[in-house]
Amino acid sequence: MYEKSEFEEKVIQVNRVSKKTKGGNKVGFSVLVAVGNHNGKVGVGLGKSGDVSSAVKKGFSRAKKSLVEVPLVKDSLPRAIRIKKGAAKIFLKPAPIGAGLIAGGPIRIVLSLAGVRNVSAKILGTSNRASNVYAVMEALRQLSLK
Repeated sequence: MYEKSEFEEKVIQVNRVSKKTKGGNKVGFSVLVAVGNHNGKVGVGLGKSGDVSSAVKKGFSRAKKSLVEVPLVKDSLPRAIRIKKGAAKIFLKPAPIGAGLIAGGPIRIVLSLAGVRNVSAKILGTSNRASNVYAVMEALRQLSLK
């Protein structure tokens, strides 16, 4: 079989894309995935292929290469951070113990895989899932630098 990985894997988004060619339409898939160990490490990757399963595998391998170490303080973030990356604007704020993960959509997936249990998050800009995921990753990267 295969060995059990320490990372949990989640698919965030699957897009069907097509390209006009001389012989007809060329159909492919673009898959955005996240991996994390629920203990401070999380990564995101985008895989593209002609079929979904190959795209998912590529996405997971790219996500494992882009892991970020998230500083956790009492299962929360060390400080509040507001970030703008492209059209995405994200606000992450530490919450008291027991508050839970108050976040929407793709942010919730990434933060839960990172092991953040008490945080309040808000998407302020675009509703594009990929843009929001990349903005959250940038915020976590900046938190790990300081």
